[in-house]
Order: sequence, then structure tokens, then C-alpha cells
Amino acid sequence: MFKSDTFKNKVVLVTGGRSGIGFQIAKDFLTLGAKVVICSRKEDKLKIAAEALARYGELSYQACDIRKTENIQSLAVMIKEKYNRLDILVNNAGGQFPALAEYINDKGWSAVINNNLNGTFSMTREMANTFFIPQKHGVIVNITAEVYRGFPGMAHTGAARAGVENLTKTLAQEWSDFNIRINCVSPGIIESSGLQQYPQQIQDMFEEAEKAIPLKRFGKVEDVSNAVTFLASPMAAYITGISLFVDGAQHLGFDKMGLANVLKSFM
Repeated sequence: MFKSDTFKNKVVLVTGGRSGIGFQIAKDFLTLGAKVVICSRKEDKLKIAAEALARYGELSYQACDIRKTENIQSLAVMIKEKYNRLDILVNNAGGQFPALAEYINDKGWSAVINNNLNGTFSMTREMANTFFIPQKHGVIVNITAEVYRGFPGMAHTGAARAGVENLTKTLAQEWSDFNIRINCVSPGIIESSGLQQYPQQIQDMFEEAEKAIPLKRFGKVEDVSNAVTFLASPMAAYITGISLFVDGAQHLGFDKMGLANVLKSFM
């Protein structure tokens, strides 16, 4: 569908680009001609990812904790000094942990909200003010999660991701005067390195969940990346303010209590 030069001369920032979905997104933009910047919190692991990605095209990286405004500002300075422009921002960085709502304390709630919602807003605002608004063009793609019918077992991230989706609709309208398009990609359960962090009981639950997804499989990182590159491309030039589900129809028919029920069994 794409030409090898679809994103030629475009500069793309992918947050959380060192592994999983973010790594695949960075790789695909590179193979389609873009110059890519990746960031994540841990510089040692980020460097390893950058070395692997550099074989596909021009790749830069910088450690950045999206919860810290000064880190984001430093990243913007680096991009401006090196490229003097930014065309596409992919907000992929985020994190959460499984927990029933009654056991999420203030620290845990704040950590996830600060990362997934506040960090996304801070990154978006800084890159818009530094690049997109002065340039009068830009594309933003936010990676959220399939939270259409809530997110039992992860109320904190469900609330944060829903906040990002509403923010996306708001900014699509506010920033249309600046020719900035902003959309969400909302993945269901994706086979990536992130699944390996969960306890065995939850991984066993995932095996059963796979059978209940209408398309009878989990998504692949490529499925998410394909949606991102489409929404960032000229082919989506008249699309803004949407959330695109990449979930095998999971949001339409799927028992969402699986994770919560496993967590209840631990009690």
C-alpha cells in the first residue's frame, strides 16, 4: 500500500520506541523513508534498540521520561538542533499494572495517570508549540488501548486512555486551524514483549481470551504499526479526531472480566 519513499524527508518522533509496538512503528517509518527519533526512560536499553533500528535508516535517540517536562523540553531542543523540524509524533510511551480498583492506592493511581495521560499531554503540547503550530502542519497519533466498555482490572489505565481519546477529539478541533491532524489507535490484546511482564496466571487467562476474540487471534505489533503509518500518511489527510480500533472486534463482543476475575482469585 505504501511506497518506499512515502515519508521521505519527514521527521518522526516515537515515544516508547525501544521495544514492542513502539519498536515496530519506528522500524516501519524508517523503511518508508522517514528520519526517526525514539525515546524512552532507560538509556542503556534505548541504545541497544537504536543500534538495531539504525540498519533501516536514519535513527536518533534520547532518553526521556515523559512525566518530566524538563526531559521533554530537552528532547525538543535536540530535535530542533538536529533536524529543525518535526512532522509526526507517535505517543506510544506508557505503562500500567494489573490491580482491582479497591487496591489501587494514591501512589499507584497517580503513577499511571501521570504516565499515560499527563505525559501524553505534556509531550503533545511541547512538540506542538515547538514545531507543529509554528510550522502550520503536523500529525499526531496516540496509542491508547481498547477501553470502549471499560477496562476491568486496570481502572487507572482505562481512565487515562479514555482521557487521551477525549483529548484527541478536543485537539483535533482546536488545532485544525494549524493544519494539525490527531488520531488514536486503540489496540486490543497484542502479542508483544509487554505480555511477558504479567504473572503466569494472567498469561493463562490470555490463552482463553484469545479464543473469545471474534477474529480468534491476538493482534501483532505489525497490525498496530500498519494503522499508525496509515493515519500518519497522506492517504489519511482528511481523517482527524478518531479512535481506530485494532482489536479483532474485541470492543464489540468480548468478556472483559477475565483479568479482573484472575485478580480476584489471588485474594
